[in-house]
Amino acid sequence: MSPAIDSQRQKQHYETIHDEYEAHYYDETSLRYRDQFIFAPLLDGIDLHDKDLLDVAAGSGFNTRLLQRRFPTLRAVGLDISNSACSAYAGNTGFPALAADLTAPLTLDRQFDAAIVVGGLHHCVVDLPQTLANLAAAVRPGGVLLMMEPSADCWLEGARKFWYRKDRFFDAPTEEALSHERLLTMAGGAFTAERLHYIGGPAYFGILNSLVLRVPLSAKSWLAPAAFPLEHAFNALNSRRLAPVFVARWRRVAQP
Repeated sequence: MSPAIDSQRQKQHYETIHDEYEAHYYDETSLRYRDQFIFAPLLDGIDLHDKDLLDVAAGSGFNTRLLQRRFPTLRAVGLDISNSACSAYAGNTGFPALAADLTAPLTLDRQFDAAIVVGGLHHCVVDLPQTLANLAAAVRPGGVLLMMEPSADCWLEGARKFWYRKDRFFDAPTEEALSHERLLTMAGGAFTAERLHYIGGPAYFGILNSLVLRVPLSAKSWLAPAAFPLEHAFNALNSRRLAPVFVARWRRVAQP
């Protein structure tokens, strides 16, 4: 299967599950999870006031809106493979969005102080080197790339692969978990890893991933008061082999 066909397949898959996906991954309880357990470690020591951000695999703009709460003067541009997602992004955030395939060569009219991709890179496995080259070109020297991705180094990787093949909410041929170390090597020296955390416990599975575990939306607000403290405890003990997810902050290297 060619890269172009793979990308089209991923686009069609996303649009098929779009409504259910957004209902579960961007309800208020899931947004609280994102803010506390993904954004807090990624943004520690980072000031995005009056900065230009590229929101990659932006969807309808919920990540940008969370960032706007922290940094009201942030300026953002969304990027997504789905035209309908780009329209929703512009409507929800007030910022423009570009429909583009990140696995194909991409030329932008400017560089950004930061780029963020939350669970988007593992959908780009058809051509990760090109994806990373596009991100390197998009982030100015000294800028940051912020990411969260499922970790292929977790002891549960075999079960994850099986689930990807069997569950209609995944498309196994076009998505897979990633190893942070291999991903950084694939970037070819364009970035250095500034911060890396391995995370994921009860709230990651039951709250953020309620869709794939079939947790009813109505149950999430009841589960959160117990699951969030447990998540903090799990994350304090998590490691590369134990955690299902990594969050990383990379710094763009100045080219000689």
